[in-house]
Amino acid sequence: MTTLNPNVAAVLDQAPSPPPPSALARAAQRNRGDRWFFRVVTAAVWLVPLLVIVFLGVLLVSAWPAMRKFGFGFVLSKSWDANAEGGEAYGALPFIYGTLVSAFFALLLAAPVGIGVATFLSEVVRGKLRSVIAFLLEILATIPSVVYGMWGMFVLAPFIARHAQPQLKIVQTHLDQWFGKGNVPIFQFRGFPNGLGLGTAILVLAVMILPLIVSISLDAMRAVPTSYREAALGLGATRWEMIRIAVLPPARSGIFGACILALGRALGETMAVTMVIGNDSSIHWSFLRQANTISSIIANEYGEAADLKLASLMELALILFVMTLGVNLIARYLTGKLGIKPAVK
Repeated sequence: MTTLNPNVAAVLDQAPSPPPPSALARAAQRNRGDRWFFRVVTAAVWLVPLLVIVFLGVLLVSAWPAMRKFGFGFVLSKSWDANAEGGEAYGALPFIYGTLVSAFFALLLAAPVGIGVATFLSEVVRGKLRSVIAFLLEILATIPSVVYGMWGMFVLAPFIARHAQPQLKIVQTHLDQWFGKGNVPIFQFRGFPNGLGLGTAILVLAVMILPLIVSISLDAMRAVPTSYREAALGLGATRWEMIRIAVLPPARSGIFGACILALGRALGETMAVTMVIGNDSSIHWSFLRQANTISSIIANEYGEAADLKLASLMELALILFVMTLGVNLIARYLTGKLGIKPAVK
């Protein structure tokens, strides 16, 4: 019988004993759980681009008959007539115009007000008044779009027809005298004043996107360290100078993001705009004339559309998708120019 070397025996005696079977089973179970967790989150990550690809593919396939018939002229055409001579004729330009103009001017109205309200809540007001204003903004954010549409149709539009349009008609008369009739037709309208039109849609959209701008801008301003404010005030800055120097520059990323999100919502808003814009498939340069957007024309005519008209509506949806994508890409480019780091690279 052989005996172990004393040195080897000492090493074996000092070696840790193997874990019991129960501990090995628990470790294996934990590793199995980690593997399944990794698989689930990986699948969730890949699901997002897959959904975008599927969505884009459905739009392309559905819009292909219109793309093949009209080509790029669909984007530049002003016609939308199912009974045109020589066959159906559809074009997207009036709806692209209505979508861009309504969203841009709504943001132009809502952004200064929203940033001002956020600044007031963050830097000026204190106590119960801040809570009351924040609560009212939360209520505005949770109101359904159809309620905004009903408010615009039954409250805002009659008010504009009764009080604003007669005064703006006088302004338009002076503009015609100064610049020539029809050269600056921004307040022209035809027929009896009813308050429905592009301007009413812009006002409704501005109210709808206002809570979004205020909420995100307020969070961005609250994230600015208090030491920035104290340093500015310690150097003798007034409250306005402190806000301008120490609060707004660090918060510009969040404020810019709020404006971009608000613009995206304004571009895609459907029900409220459909109820107040008048649904006229033509281009007018007046805020008091009726117009149409991509979302409103799809909502109005999708239910009874078929064949080429349905394909044209799907191509309009594809154009709206490209427009929102373009807004996001422009936003990322501008954030890079401004030196703002995006939240997700």
